[in-house]
Amino acid sequence: MLFRANFHTHTRFDDGADTPEDIVRAAIDKGFEAIGFTVHSYMPFESDWLLERADEERYLAEIERLKKEYSGKIHVYNGIELDYFSDQDPSPYDYVIGSVHCIKKDGAYFDVDDTPKVISDACERYYAGDFNALAEDYYSLVADVAEKTGCDIIGHFDLMTKFNEGDRLFDTADTGYRKAWKNAADKLLGSGAVFEVNTGAMARGYRTEPYPSHEIFTYLKTNGASFILTSDCHSKDSLTYGFEDVAGSYGISETMLVLSSI
Repeated sequence: MLFRANFHTHTRFDDGADTPEDIVRAAIDKGFEAIGFTVHSYMPFESDWLLERADEERYLAEIERLKKEYSGKIHVYNGIELDYFSDQDPSPYDYVIGSVHCIKKDGAYFDVDDTPKVISDACERYYAGDFNALAEDYYSLVADVAEKTGCDIIGHFDLMTKFNEGDRLFDTADTGYRKAWKNAADKLLGSGAVFEVNTGAMARGYRTEPYPSHEIFTYLKTNGASFILTSDCHSKDSLTYGFEDVAGSYGISETMLVLSSI
C-alpha cells in the first residue's frame, strides 16, 4: 500500500518544529506526490499554538514560494486548520480542515487537548465532574463544524479522548458518551466532508489508536463516510507515523482513502 500524501501538517508558523521547506524536502524524500500545510487559525484568545494574525501574509507567501520552487517535484497545497471559534477568512486557502480544540463555557474557553489536568479541572469546574455532560457540549460543536467552517476535511473527530487511553478519565462505552458522538457523526455524514484518520496522538505517545477510535471509525465506514489518512505531523519525522499499522488494524485499503480532497 502506498501513502503518497499528508494533508495535515504544522510548521514553525504555529506549533510545529520545522520550516515549511523542511517538510517539503522530507516529503519529496519519502516519494510523496503531494504535501498539504494546515496552519492553526488564529482565535479570539492568545496562545502559543496558533498562527499570529501578523504572520498570515508571510505564511501565505512562503507556501506560494514553495509551490513554485518545487513545481514538477511535488504538489504543494496551502491549507488551514480552521477552528470552530475562529473568525479567520479561509478564502485564501486551498482547503480547510475543520476542527474543535476547545469549548466555550460561561464566557471562558478551555482546551480539550492541552493536558489531562486542564480537561479534568474544566470537567470539575463546569460539569461537576460529569464527562458525559462535557462530551455533549464538545460533540455538539463537532456536529456543527462542517457548517460553521465550510471544511473539506473533519479534523480529529474525537479529540476530547486524547488523554483517555484505557478510559483513564471516563468510560467511552457509557451510553451517554456514545449517544453524544453518534449524534455528531450522523449530522456530519450528511455534510459531504471527508473524515480524517489521524495518527497525531499516537506519534506523541498519548494513544495507541488514531482519531477516531476503532468503534467510531467502524460506525462512520458502515454509514458511507469517506476518509483521508493523516499524521497531524508537527515534525518532519512523523509525516507518515503509524500509517502502515493503522491501515492494517482498521482494514483500510488505498481505494477507501481520499488521498486529496482538493
